[in-house]
Amino acid sequence: MSNRVSTSELRDTWDSAAPGWAKWESEFTKNLAGPTEKLLDLAGVSSGMRVLDLACGAGSQTLKAAARVGDGGHVVACDIAAEMLKHLSANAERAGMHNIETLCSAAEELADAVEPFDAAFSRLGLMLFASPTDALTAIQKVLKPGARFAALVFTTPANNRFQSEPMAILRRHAGAPPPEPQAPGLFALGGPGVLEGLLRDNGFVDIEMTTVRAPLRLPSVDDAVAFLREAAGAYRAVVADLSDAAKAAAWAEVRDCAEQFVGDTGFESERELIIGSGAKPS
Repeated sequence: MSNRVSTSELRDTWDSAAPGWAKWESEFTKNLAGPTEKLLDLAGVSSGMRVLDLACGAGSQTLKAAARVGDGGHVVACDIAAEMLKHLSANAERAGMHNIETLCSAAEELADAVEPFDAAFSRLGLMLFASPTDALTAIQKVLKPGARFAALVFTTPANNRFQSEPMAILRRHAGAPPPEPQAPGLFALGGPGVLEGLLRDNGFVDIEMTTVRAPLRLPSVDDAVAFLREAAGAYRAVVADLSDAAKAAAWAEVRDCAEQFVGDTGFESERELIIGSGAKPS
């Protein structure tokens, strides 16, 4: 099984995961409110701005950005998966947000003709892009001089055990080789200095790095496993080619693994993340 993932494969992965992500996003992001606000702070998102949200998913963070920029501002929600954008549009409509538009595109393929942005951000997306380097090059092109970009990513497997241990189980069942350094994946940009170096190497200046933590709390272990199976495209993709019986065996082992995170109040695990931000040179 190759570590190389094409844009079309990523699009298929997230289109198929869109219904599950829309179902579970509010639970997954419930305790990410603080990190999300910090992400928007470090991107410099404020009233009246034109802002780009990359890998927006179903858009809970898009709505926060839209509230910040207000009626005089505008948010472009970009995602590789058209199905995700349908859910985002529905969520924006329910929230009465009319300053959001959607753009179906890979980050690496942002058009040069897009009107420039005052700020850009990506919550839990940059590490999964086919080429973060190409994505950052494209982002630079669509930012105004001096505008900031910020990305929130997971740190290391050791500090995100519910994210890392089930992934290791699924990769073993699928016979997948260890990921190549910085190949697209949950922890591709989380090692010491990796995200900072990526931003610097791609021309960003005034770089800031901030580590944040947030629990993931769900009512039960079955809910936790259902979230991975239904919503987490990166996990679904690993075992996509297995037979139904082989998938069942893999997910049964994941459930056994997840039992260690169950306490008196239900399922709870700790997530450690890092926000990297930088400005386009003036």
